[in-house]
Amino acid sequence: MSTSRLKKFQTGIKGPLFIGALIFALDRISKILALKFLAPAGSLAVAPFFRLTYVENTGAAFGSFKNGNIYLALISAAVLFMMFKWKPELDRLGAAARWGFVFIAAGALGNMYDRVALGFVVDYFDFIVWPVFNVADSFICIGAGLIILAAVKDGRKKKSEAK
Repeated sequence: MSTSRLKKFQTGIKGPLFIGALIFALDRISKILALKFLAPAGSLAVAPFFRLTYVENTGAAFGSFKNGNIYLALISAAVLFMMFKWKPELDRLGAAARWGFVFIAAGALGNMYDRVALGFVVDYFDFIVWPVFNVADSFICIGAGLIILAAVKDGRKKKSEAK
């Protein structure tokens, strides 16, 4: 892919929509497989430090807000609304922040779909020392990291320009 085509893919609407849809689809497919194959088994050891463990999560991260599914779906919708409101500012921070937005939005939509359709979020990645999570959670964290990195880089750039 040429540099101009890559830039157009990153900054246009088609590229982010495609990647967001791909993340959402990957999340849905992985959760469908977990429901079908992992739920009956409960847990499957993959390595000494990792297993696939089926969890029906009605709360938020680290087991907080247990049985708060409706409220968490509303909070997710509010966060998505605010992110769309802040999108021009994120776009100004550059490609990392733009992709961070896409990752967070796709992940939030994946988990919100579960909350509305199933009444819980399907989690399955289990590193034993960390709470069980899923593909959507992973992309939300990666997206947040990208936005933070872009903001830090922007802050340093403004600081050096002020000198």
